[in-house]
Amino acid sequence: MARLLVVHHSPTRSLQALTDAVVAGAHDESIEGVEVVVKAALEATADDVLAADGYLLGTTANFGYMSGALKHFFDSTFLAVGGQLDDTGSTDVSNESGTTAKRPFGLYVHGRYDLTGAVRSVTSIVGALGWKQGYDVLEVLGEVTDAHREAAYELGGTIAALTLE
Repeated sequence: MARLLVVHHSPTRSLQALTDAVVAGAHDESIEGVEVVVKAALEATADDVLAADGYLLGTTANFGYMSGALKHFFDSTFLAVGGQLDDTGSTDVSNESGTTAKRPFGLYVHGRYDLTGAVRSVTSIVGALGWKQGYDVLEVLGEVTDAHREAAYELGGTIAALTLE
């Protein structure tokens, strides 16, 4: 059975609503054969990442960056799951040979202001892991609407389905 790992930091009602919709989409009745594992970013481990066939990442945008909790998740798992740095110590975004390379991922980000830095920081790190973006990043500014929940549901279902490939 394929496994989808949802790693999130959902400290607000808005981000929790998005996480709930993503998880519901991953559990859509039309998708069979996928186990969905949901972990708070401060609880997810390298073993969780290694056991998964795809990933959904959720974070707030804080001061132009991903949440500290999601950053901690990456800091504590990066090398153990096949992340690579180039000769200068920067992330090697051409990594296609890492342990978890080529696995699909999706990302959803919520904030009140600019989301650019949060999205850029996450996509840079997952690029160095060799993960492949399976769907457009869901960027939500301000209040979460029904349209945002529907988009989150679709994101969850799409990445869950991609774990089967």
